[in-house]
Amino acid sequence: MRKLLLAGVALVLSLGAAQAQDRPPAVPIKASKIILVGDSTTQVLSGWGGSFCATHVTSFAACVNLARGGRSTYSYRAEGSWDLALAEMKTPGFVKTWVLIQFGHNDQPGKPGRSTDLATEFPANLRLYVKEARAAGAEPILLTPLTRRQFKAGKLDRDLDPWCDAIRKVAAEMHVPLVDLNKRSADAVEALGPSMANRFAQVAPAREVSAAALTGTTIANPAATPTAAPVQNNAAVEPLGDAKLAFDYTHLGPVGADFFSKMVADELAIAVPKMRPLLVP
Repeated sequence: MRKLLLAGVALVLSLGAAQAQDRPPAVPIKASKIILVGDSTTQVLSGWGGSFCATHVTSFAACVNLARGGRSTYSYRAEGSWDLALAEMKTPGFVKTWVLIQFGHNDQPGKPGRSTDLATEFPANLRLYVKEARAAGAEPILLTPLTRRQFKAGKLDRDLDPWCDAIRKVAAEMHVPLVDLNKRSADAVEALGPSMANRFAQVAPAREVSAAALTGTTIANPAATPTAAPVQNNAAVEPLGDAKLAFDYTHLGPVGADFFSKMVADELAIAVPKMRPLLVP
């Protein structure tokens, strides 16, 4: 009986080995990578980037959001964040790496330590980003910055237009794919009007802000009382992952992130047809 059992086991193993040898070789995975570089309107929790990576990219692309709030074309590089992005671009194993670059908000005047000169420094910084991304083996894509949502007498204040024009010129000059997110988002926000556009904010507006929006003109939201940080060993400690959610006309809550991340995906499919297999509409 034991000999028969052992013979049966040997037969099963030999058949399994034979079947394994008959299988066709596995097809190597051809995975790509998408890297997001920019400011708070792209980063997680306050921009479109988190929703984009979560819901608009297939499993055949790694989506890495390296955007950081408050950064300009100057400060993102100066602090070392661009070096981290370059390291991601050089990671082996990916058949293609795409880098989406969106700046402009913090390059505007009045941003100490961040503002750049529109005529010279801002376009020069963009050119350097494009050049170094290509040298790292990646494909750069420039995005014009997401619109702000401030209105006066029913008209959207398109205060980022000069920076968008500079980005368009660099994209044309260096033959870089362009996603004109500012124009698309500004047109959509203006069509919705201030009251509907307020839904895109991180939290609901104060009553007086909602009332003003009904007149077609936006006003500043009353300043919220800051929440005291917990105290440990007689020192204030910043809570881990503190999002500092507040109402304003720049940053995005979940509704806004979903709305504009879909817009980015749709525009990418048009501007960069080779990315279409990686994108979920």
